[in-house]
Amino acid sequence: MPHRVVAVGPTHFGRPRPTLFDDGVGSSGGSPNIPPDCYLVAPSMINAASLMPDAPEALVSTKSSRQQEVASPRRDAPPRRVPRLIYAVTEDWYFLSHRLPMARAARAAGFEVHVAANVSEGADKIRNEGFIVHQVPFTRGRLAPLRSLRTVLALRKLYRAVDPVIVHHVAMQPTLLGILAAVGHRFAMVFAITGLGHAFIAGGGKTRSLQGAIRLLLRLGLNRRGAIGLVQNPDDHEMLADLGVRPDHIALIAGSGINTDQFRPLAEPEPPVTFAFVGRMLDDKGVRTLMAAYRILREANASCALLLAGTPDPANPTSISQAEIANWCREPGVTWMGQVTDISTVWHRAHIAVLPSRREGLPKSLLEAAACGRPMIATDVPGCREVVIHEKTGLLVPVDDPDALAAAMLRLAGAPQQRKKFGDAARRLVEQRFSDGLIGTATVALYRGVIGN
Repeated sequence: MPHRVVAVGPTHFGRPRPTLFDDGVGSSGGSPNIPPDCYLVAPSMINAASLMPDAPEALVSTKSSRQQEVASPRRDAPPRRVPRLIYAVTEDWYFLSHRLPMARAARAAGFEVHVAANVSEGADKIRNEGFIVHQVPFTRGRLAPLRSLRTVLALRKLYRAVDPVIVHHVAMQPTLLGILAAVGHRFAMVFAITGLGHAFIAGGGKTRSLQGAIRLLLRLGLNRRGAIGLVQNPDDHEMLADLGVRPDHIALIAGSGINTDQFRPLAEPEPPVTFAFVGRMLDDKGVRTLMAAYRILREANASCALLLAGTPDPANPTSISQAEIANWCREPGVTWMGQVTDISTVWHRAHIAVLPSRREGLPKSLLEAAACGRPMIATDVPGCREVVIHEKTGLLVPVDDPDALAAAMLRLAGAPQQRKKFGDAARRLVEQRFSDGLIGTATVALYRGVIGN
C-alpha cells in the first residue's frame, strides 16, 4: 500500500489540539497517534501531484510542469553539483545512535552527507558509511558564552567551505547555535527539537530567564525563510506553535527510525521477571523513581530483578553519580550493565521495559524494546505516550510516583499473557509507524520540500 502524506499545520494541529487517527493500535483516551500508512511533513511542502501514489517524485518540486519544462537544462549544460547535506550534532556517537537511518536514506536519495560534531571514536564508522566528517567544538551542558561563540564561528567557517543546500541541526544546542551561525546564509535549514531538555523541565528564576531567551531565539530562527522546526511528537509541535512559530514552518516526523530486521521479536527469558531501564543515568529519566518502585516490589516479596543499562552524563545537571549507582547494585536483584553496545542483549535478559522519564522527544530505548516484542511501562508524558499506548502496548503512570509505578510493574510481573499481548502490539506499532524505511522516506521528502521552497 502506498503511504499517504499528511500535512502538519492548521489542518491537524489547530486549537484545541485534536485527537489524531486511531487505527485500533492507538489509545482511546485522546492521545495523539500517527496513522500506520502516513508520514507527516509541513503542508507547504506538498503539491497536488505529491498525493498521487504513482508519482513519488512529486515531492521533489513545487513547480508546475510548464515551469519545469522551461527550467530544464540544456543537453550541453554541465552536470549539476551533488547536493550537500550537513548534520550538525554535538557528538559523533549520538549521530551514529540516533541519525544514521536518516543519513543513509539521504545518501541513497543522492545527497552528499557531511557530519559536523565533536569527533572521537565514532569517526571511522561514519567515514565507512561514505560520509564526510568535520570536527566542530560543541560543548555539551551549559552554553558558556565564549565556548558558544567559538562553536558559532566554526560552524560559519564550515558552511562557507562546504556550501550545503541544507543543514540539519540535531537537538537543542546545535539548533540554538546553528540559528546564529546561519545568519546571512541562504541554504535550507532543519532544526530538530528532540525533546526540550533540562531547561524546560526544571524550575527556578535563572531557568525561567534561560527559557525566555531560548523561546525568542527559536521563534526568530524557525520563522526565517527556508527554515523548518522538526519535532517528534505532537506536544512539541504545539509548543513551537505556542512560541509563535508559523504552522508551515513546523514538521513532525516520529523518531529517527528503527531497524526492524536488526531488532526482532524475542522469546521471554526464564524467571525471575526482569525489568530493564535503558538510557542515561539521570534523575530526569526517572531512575531514582524506578529504584523506589523496585524497593516497594521487593518489600512485597515479589520475585523480580532489575537491569540498568546506560551511564551517567556529567554534562547534565541531573546526572546520577557512579557512587550512588554502585550502592544500588548492592541491593538484591539489581544489576548495572553500564554502556551496552548491542541493546538487543538487554531484551534477551529482560521481560519488561520501564522508562519513568519526566519528558522525551520520542524515546529510542522504548522503540527498540517494542521492536523486540517487549511490553512497556512509562510515564504519561510527551514522547513516551506516543510509544506506550495505555492498555495496548503497555501501561502509563504519573510522573514521579513510585507507588503507581510499582503497582504497574507488579501487575505485569504476574500477567504473562498480558505481557505477550502488549509485546505483540508493540512490535506491530513499530513496524507500522516507526521503521527506518518509513522515517527515511519522510525525512528525504522533508529535505526535498524545504529545498524546493
